[in-house]
Amino acid sequence: MLSTSQSSPSLQQGMLRRVHHIALNVKDMQASRYFYGTILGLRELQGEEVPETLKALFEAGEAANFVTPDGTVIDLFWKPHLEPPHPDPDKTFTRTGHLAFDIEPHLFDQAVEVIRQNQIPIDHGPVTRPTGRGIYFYDPDGLLVEIRCDPVL
Repeated sequence: MLSTSQSSPSLQQGMLRRVHHIALNVKDMQASRYFYGTILGLRELQGEEVPETLKALFEAGEAANFVTPDGTVIDLFWKPHLEPPHPDPDKTFTRTGHLAFDIEPHLFDQAVEVIRQNQIPIDHGPVTRPTGRGIYFYDPDGLLVEIRCDPVL
């Protein structure tokens, strides 16, 4: 259990530099590769770009790696027999709320249209808030994904 005591050791602000990678378990590797690579347009790591520790899984078709424009890597791990606790995403407990991608405001409507044309299940949105606009939809394994943009000033 975490203690809120002032004497607890802690990392200092700024010691953690960035998110290095996000690992997702996926049931259908082909569908997930298409979703993250083709629909969302993330670049898939190939050949020597694949981390040495994942090469065997990559070669066996059990892992795929995508990189976001800011350099964060999304690792997909094929787990075909892993079932969510409940098939309805609204009733499934997960420690992940959603994965959010930022987009330039002038490209937001185009992104929404791509989601709609690919018949990606939309949870809700587009929504407009003081912090910008967003749309929430599901990846092939039911993970809630958001595309959001800052407000137009």
